[in-house]
Amino acid sequence: MGCLRSGFLLCVFFLLCLESKALEQSRTAAAHAGLCQTRPTDLIFIVDSSRSVRPSEFEQVKIFLSKVIETLDVGPNATRVGVVNYASAVKNEVSLKTYRNKATLLRAVAKIEPLSTGTMTGLAIQFAMNVAFSEAEGARVRSQGVSKVAIIVTDGRPQDNVKDVSARARDAGIELYAIGVGRVDMNTLKQIASEPLEEHVDYVESYGFIEKLTKKFQEAFCVSDLCATGDHDCEQICISTPGSYKCACNDGFTLQEDGKTCSACTSSTDVVFLIDGSKSVRPENFELVKKFINQIVDKLDVDHNKAQVGLVQYSSSVRQEFPLGRFSSKKDLKDAVKKMSYMEKGTMTGQALQYLISNSFNPSHGARPGVPKVGIVFTDGRSQDYIGDAAKKAKEHGFKMYAVGVGNAVEDELKEIASEPVADHYFYTADFKTINQIAKKLHVKVCEEENPCECESIVKFQKKVDDAIQQVMKKLDAVTKRIAALENKIV
Repeated sequence: MGCLRSGFLLCVFFLLCLESKALEQSRTAAAHAGLCQTRPTDLIFIVDSSRSVRPSEFEQVKIFLSKVIETLDVGPNATRVGVVNYASAVKNEVSLKTYRNKATLLRAVAKIEPLSTGTMTGLAIQFAMNVAFSEAEGARVRSQGVSKVAIIVTDGRPQDNVKDVSARARDAGIELYAIGVGRVDMNTLKQIASEPLEEHVDYVESYGFIEKLTKKFQEAFCVSDLCATGDHDCEQICISTPGSYKCACNDGFTLQEDGKTCSACTSSTDVVFLIDGSKSVRPENFELVKKFINQIVDKLDVDHNKAQVGLVQYSSSVRQEFPLGRFSSKKDLKDAVKKMSYMEKGTMTGQALQYLISNSFNPSHGARPGVPKVGIVFTDGRSQDYIGDAAKKAKEHGFKMYAVGVGNAVEDELKEIASEPVADHYFYTADFKTINQIAKKLHVKVCEEENPCECESIVKFQKKVDDAIQQVMKKLDAVTKRIAALENKIV
């Protein structure tokens, strides 16, 4: 049977590898076709048109600008684009507020003429910071989640200082890219650009090669819809977020700790703590026990429709501190635990277990029919009464029982209380000061994990694998069609 399972898993693994490769091709094709969305950005091109830039070369710069713009999602609520033209003076050719669609923006860029004087790069960056990125010119200075980006293109050594003004611009939240052409001073580019420099500084030998940088900026501004491309590992529902995604589950399922897979198990649980308050515990240790309880509570999703918590303290007698469902928030629940007073006296664990069975998990005490029941028993010593019958009866009723012992607790008694597998439901430490470590390890689980090696589960396991293969094949078919469509658009 192990071979059968291995064969299925290898098949799934192979198909998933094929899917991964196909999705990568799909994502690359989408980027080349300009199909990805761009995150909301206020983008300013700062373009050197000094006398060293020949008219034909300036035309190549405009082609570069146009190709980058063509890949952007241009609009009032998406990417706004401006262009600052500079030489010895600075000219605001295109304001962020002026052109609200791609077609009119491209026509405006095509009409820009070179200024053909000196190279005042620092002045141009200062102008962009003070004017082009101002609210009056259309920048969204008060908007959350809108990036401020400037792309500076220059081919010479500036005639003014760029270091200080660039630092101020970066401090103002503007991301600076520096593109150098020909005999540009590389140190100047490094003084301008944001960190990391390897991502924000580019150099080309001549304006004839600047167009090659289009892809880099397309990818820099592109935010792929990973849910739409299928490039995610959510088991059921994928929810797109900017540049990322998060997983969710269908009704009746719960998202697991890995944030990807879903379980049909409900998060609704009735949890009752059965706490030893005998005199051997001592007051200072009883405070540590209360902290232990609240550490467990912190892990639960406390709510009337989810996890309900009850608390019972026992010594020579049994006292219900509060029943299931009395508190619907962690804060109120933890406050009630902190207020619990110490009983002292003896250790009647068997009597406490019987109370749990007869009362705590009874609907009259807030228990919900059909909801998994979990008992967490804490003790520091040997029980003064017989626990065997009550411990057995609790498990026969379907209660999941955890046993936690400290100090003089008898491990055989703890194991008798604990559910199977005992190793997962029984905990012991010699010192009260270390019970917080038990709280970190104790995870309340109400769903049984299937063992595909058991004979009775082989049919279910095989069906799961078959379903997984079918899902992969459907994804592969969808991806193949998507790639074909994208290739047709590229051609």
